[in-house]
Amino acid sequence: MPGAALAIAARQYGVLSWAQAGSTGVTKSDVRRLVRNGEWGRPHTGVYSVRTLTASPDTKTHLRTAAMAAQLALGPNSFAGGETAARLWEMQGLPLWDGRTVHMVIPALGAQRHHHRITLHSWPTSPEEVTTLHGIRLTNPGRTLRDTLLRVDRETAVCLMDSVLHQGLVLDDEIEELELANRGRRGCVNVRRWWRLADGRAESPLETRVRLICVDGGIPPTDLQHRFLDGHGRAIGVADFWWEEQQLIGEADGLGPHSLPQALLRDRERQNALQRWHPGVRIVRFTWQDLEHTENVLKGQGATLEVVSINR
Repeated sequence: MPGAALAIAARQYGVLSWAQAGSTGVTKSDVRRLVRNGEWGRPHTGVYSVRTLTASPDTKTHLRTAAMAAQLALGPNSFAGGETAARLWEMQGLPLWDGRTVHMVIPALGAQRHHHRITLHSWPTSPEEVTTLHGIRLTNPGRTLRDTLLRVDRETAVCLMDSVLHQGLVLDDEIEELELANRGRRGCVNVRRWWRLADGRAESPLETRVRLICVDGGIPPTDLQHRFLDGHGRAIGVADFWWEEQQLIGEADGLGPHSLPQALLRDRERQNALQRWHPGVRIVRFTWQDLEHTENVLKGQGATLEVVSINR
């Protein structure tokens, strides 16, 4: 295999097109031999993957490889959109990727043949809504959010909105503009009610989902990322959730794949300081397992809040 072809593939997450390979002197006979020997794969017609360059088990790299292969198969007018663009931007909250399907946008569906493992969309998209990230063409964060929210459930949608705000991919004052831009699109009526639930203070999808359960149950937290100080004004820690009336701290212990296992009031030293300076405060922890049964997150009893947790 010519070194020039290998270099092209290396810059493109291990894939290259037939036109690119041919430009380096690779012949059709060479390609047939490389595929037959298992050195090359063929993810799409006219697109080849170099096995030694695509063996990484890393999901992020695998996704980029799949998106680049789809881009090469569909041509220069195509770009990643929807869930695939959201994952490329590392927006948090979507289900785990299946390792195969990518969502791509093209000008007209009728002009393209079917490609295995590519879901095609023909959403009208302006040039300023398309950009490049790590060499892959895709919709910008705002447009990505607009498209993806129309295809997911409420909890996932709010997780995505919280994530883009928390990461600074979208600014708070852009949310209303994005909602207005989506009006008239299929599914926008339901989504319209979700935009106002976005809160960039949430640091993980687990925090978002716990918050939504509490809001739906009529006991929204008084504050998020609430800072606690000692008697000298020094920070003790930051609580994910705070209920002022109940003097209750809620901590999201995200031990699953969607969030980090970082409870800021978790260690004994901070808990001791908290009990010393705020003796009436109680702490309850929430895990992904708690979300399987909402009664493990809250039980509303009139004006009384009863919070229970497996890890309490």
